[in-house]
Amino acid sequence: MTKADPFLAGFTLQDIDAGGVRIRAATGGSGPPLLLLHGHPQTHSTWHAVAPHLARRFSVVAMDLRGYGDSEKPEGGPGHANYAKRAMAADAVAVMRALGHTRFAVVGHDRGGRVAHRLARDHPDVVARLALFDIAPTATMYARTDKAFATAYFWWFFLIQPAPLPERLIGADPEFFLRTHVDGQSKTPGSPSPELFAEYLRVYRDPATRHAICEDYRAAATIDLEHDAADADRRIAVPLLALWGAKGTVGRTYDVLATWREKADDVRGHALDCGHTLQEERPDLVLAALEDFLAPLLAG
Repeated sequence: MTKADPFLAGFTLQDIDAGGVRIRAATGGSGPPLLLLHGHPQTHSTWHAVAPHLARRFSVVAMDLRGYGDSEKPEGGPGHANYAKRAMAADAVAVMRALGHTRFAVVGHDRGGRVAHRLARDHPDVVARLALFDIAPTATMYARTDKAFATAYFWWFFLIQPAPLPERLIGADPEFFLRTHVDGQSKTPGSPSPELFAEYLRVYRDPATRHAICEDYRAAATIDLEHDAADADRRIAVPLLALWGAKGTVGRTYDVLATWREKADDVRGHALDCGHTLQEERPDLVLAALEDFLAPLLAG
């Protein structure tokens, strides 16, 4: 059963069985398939100002990652394996196949970018083009961590603490934690909107969501690094677009293009005049960059 998406104009919501995990997805438009993956603490609604415009020329799918939004929230499992980016990438492939898409472009922000990176490594034949927003590779960021980064991205080290420490501390005042986190990353007044923040808070109030988010970060600091080390020499062959916020931590801390050229053969990109959440703060610049980057798919 489907229903209209309250944030993505012209999109419909549906639940899809991704190999035993129920994933909430919003679909709209027609044309070459395009998958949008959100980050933390967002949901697929983060694409509200971008997805309807892209849907004029693409078949757009915006999904909630497992554990986030209205997708299912399984237990972490041994070694946090159920929240490994490998598992989350497999969800994405299953969702797209269920919708009839066997090869598609992928755009990922934040955690979604890390899932997209793993997707391109594990399933190179299904990824047509790859766009990553405001991240450097996970293994690179951990390996080059210093005091400045650890201070700015404290949650990378807080959320990975053994359960239930971070879950219980956040649970004491979820709205305060979420507001502090969001306000610290967005550098654009009014972003996100009150309505969008309320949507993120709706799901953040669920203890299962908070536990899943912690498991996502715990996996990033353990099993994901093992997977990265095991295929460190496997390069991404498809074109990769890296965008980042000029006012954000990632761009100030890393040479973003250089970090991705260590992982991929065809890398281009630039900074945007905003903070961390590009698609919410400067959707106009995001759309311009994506339309240029994705144009070859329309010609083919």
